[in-house]
Amino acid sequence: MLAPKRAKYRKQFRNRRNGLAVRGSSLSFGSHGLKSQETAWITARQIEAARRAMTHYTKRGGRIWIRIFPDKPVTKKPAETR
Repeated sequence: MLAPKRAKYRKQFRNRRNGLAVRGSSLSFGSHGLKSQETAWITARQIEAARRAMTHYTKRGGRIWIRIFPDKPVTKKPAETR
């Protein structure tokens, strides 16, 4: 799975998501691509699941470029604390 090798701090502040991406939303490699239609946080597990599904569909005949990196830590509230 994708993860940053080194970070200065373990946790980041949770910023707001507003609007669609300005950079990285155009097709740079290949002839087909996937684009998100709404804003959301995406985890490394979701990126890996999408990569596996695309690889299975292309039967290892196509080339896949992943242009996003999960460098934002997503944390959850511990169980039974509410």
